[in-house]
Amino acid sequence: MKPVWIVDDDQSIRWVLEKALERAGMGARSFPSGAELLEALEESQPSVLVTDVRMPGIDGLTLLHKVKEAHPDLPVIVMTAFTDLSSTVEAFQKGAFDYLPKPFDINAALALIQRAAQREPETTDAGRDREFGQERVMMQSSAPAMQEVFRAIGRLAASNVTVLVTGESGTGKELIARALHEHGRRAGMPFVAVNAAAIPKDLLEAELFGHERGAFTGATQQRRGRFEEARGGTLFLDEIGDMPFDLQTRLLRVLAEGSFYRVGGSQAIRADVRIIAATHQPLEQRVVEGRFREDLFHRLNVIRLRLPPLRERKEDIPELARLFLRNSARDLNVPERQLSPEALEALMAFDYPGNIRQLENFCQWLTVMSSSRVVELKDLPPEVLKAKEGYTSLADEVLSPGGLPPVSAGLVSAADAMPDSDPAEQWRARLREDVLHRLRNNEPAIMATLTRQFEEILITTALEHSRGRRVEAAMRLGIGRNTLTRKCNELEVGEERD
Repeated sequence: MKPVWIVDDDQSIRWVLEKALERAGMGARSFPSGAELLEALEESQPSVLVTDVRMPGIDGLTLLHKVKEAHPDLPVIVMTAFTDLSSTVEAFQKGAFDYLPKPFDINAALALIQRAAQREPETTDAGRDREFGQERVMMQSSAPAMQEVFRAIGRLAASNVTVLVTGESGTGKELIARALHEHGRRAGMPFVAVNAAAIPKDLLEAELFGHERGAFTGATQQRRGRFEEARGGTLFLDEIGDMPFDLQTRLLRVLAEGSFYRVGGSQAIRADVRIIAATHQPLEQRVVEGRFREDLFHRLNVIRLRLPPLRERKEDIPELARLFLRNSARDLNVPERQLSPEALEALMAFDYPGNIRQLENFCQWLTVMSSSRVVELKDLPPEVLKAKEGYTSLADEVLSPGGLPPVSAGLVSAADAMPDSDPAEQWRARLREDVLHRLRNNEPAIMATLTRQFEEILITTALEHSRGRRVEAAMRLGIGRNTLTRKCNELEVGEERD
């Protein structure tokens, strides 16, 4: 994998990011100025570029513009201050992948950089091969749960009717949306995807509908939105359930009237697009809770396609695993890994709460961590082994009101050997055993995994105890309300109550 490049005139920021990336197994190279980076780009290219906004000489936004002109597929993350909204808006206008607010949490920064590095540019042959390869597997599924989906796609292909694709995260909803587009009347026209959950609320309206010059601070030129970019084709609205309520009203008006206005504009623009929406959330429940407009729900829910989770179509796991192992080997320029019958059996027995995306991550992990070309049972990720062998991790059981079960069947653990000892001492013993198990299985990023699970248990338990009242939960945990809110958003837990 190519290294990540960092541009910042602050040496301490460069040093912190470099060390964090190195610990995460990602190479890093830093530059004190935009001029030095542009010179280096003439010889090579990073996987991701991270740049500050305010720097002497070439500032970050000017650098972003120059980089995107020469390398349009290079993901660029812009570092900016929380209050610098105009810079944030302009960064997205100039093609930034995302922005990183300062001061930033290093784990959040790493997650964002890794997400950018994993994004495949749609314009490259390799990216299209990967995409079509996965679509081919999806469309040739022998699982009975997929047959109704195939029949629906066949019936819907010749129509322009709005479709709502539902299913758990990681089931491949965008692939189904692409299949509907590619097999329909608009196949030769653009397919544009927008993730409503990935774009800041303040920017989503301009992202969808575009804006006129001078519409807001930083709008230095007119910009077309995604509705215009998809003209004549298909607009895929992913995670529609996370769309802000006030923006739902505007989307409803577009669907009802067939036209829209750019932000700050006065001329109606015809919305000649087919809408395919997707969500992993129960929209009916969100309607009842008052978080999703009922009239918009009925506009979107003309035809609903439920995409089954991977555990309902396990017949497809062998072919998907072969595809993902082949893709990973090509990305890393290493020999392709082959699964032994025992390893494949264990993969097929796993339930995949993260669905197809989790299987793909497993295959990437195996390509990196397996020491031989044939993947044996012992080489599988810890989650799969834990499910197969009945191993219970500490993070799954800590703070359980019913007490802690044995670490694994037939094994006397250190905690079991001291049943009369202090519960806190038993907890620490379990933690040591859990960490040792993960180390023996070469699990990556153990600290990050356990920290996330530990925080999730702490926060979920505190919120349950306080009946969802975040102020009380934060006080009992000894943290600030804003910290708790941020953690809830990061961990996707805890609905706030009055």
